[in-house]
Amino acid sequence: MGGILIIVLVVLVLLKMSIYVLREYERAVVFRLGRLSGVRGPGLILVIPFIDRLVRVSLRIIAMDVPPQDVVTKDNVSVKVNAVVYFRVFEPDKAIVEVQDYNYATSQLSQTTLRSVIGGAELDELLSAREKINIELQTILDRQTDSWGIKVSAVEVKHVDLPDIMQRALAKQAEAERERRAKVIHAAGELQASEKLSQAAAVLATEPTSIQLRFLQTLSEIAVEKNSTIVFPVPIDIVEHFMKAKHDKG
Repeated sequence: MGGILIIVLVVLVLLKMSIYVLREYERAVVFRLGRLSGVRGPGLILVIPFIDRLVRVSLRIIAMDVPPQDVVTKDNVSVKVNAVVYFRVFEPDKAIVEVQDYNYATSQLSQTTLRSVIGGAELDELLSAREKINIELQTILDRQTDSWGIKVSAVEVKHVDLPDIMQRALAKQAEAERERRAKVIHAAGELQASEKLSQAAAVLATEPTSIQLRFLQTLSEIAVEKNSTIVFPVPIDIVEHFMKAKHDKG
């Protein structure tokens, strides 16, 4: 009975070592006596105990955070930049055979590529053309990791940390730009107002009595304000009329 029990236990252990169940997003890279046997899964797979060695690989997208990197931009501004890299394994055999640790290798490559790309860009480009830099980073990483069986789907620069002096300089620049726009808008408004006034003067000049009517309308508008003092110009035509009437009587 003892021998049968031992045999049963050995069989159970061998079965446990031979049977693997892989999830839908997992693949198994199998090595037989040290040589690559193939990629299996998902589902139930069988291996030969003590002869086959199995390495599980996940095919899901991995979001890897790139630590902040101290970089000097092309226009000699010191910044600290971090990013996030989205990648997945699409060839499990290459990811295991071609590189020792594809997660670590991708992380290190992302850091060096981030420093290289940011170092070749100016500060204004880094702040205003973020999408262009993201695409450049993704293209470089995807090309270099392709031989590892890894697909880099996206790279996003998360944060750009500027020195306090540079932040104050950018704030002054933005303030000056706003003032410039305000002056341009004000000048454009003055130009449009002068053009409209010129057109109005041309219309009023065709009928002299219309000027007096406009004066009376202005006086009515001022009266609504309930001001204590109203300074109103008297048309010369009216004064001349009274002076002429007085001269005739004399």
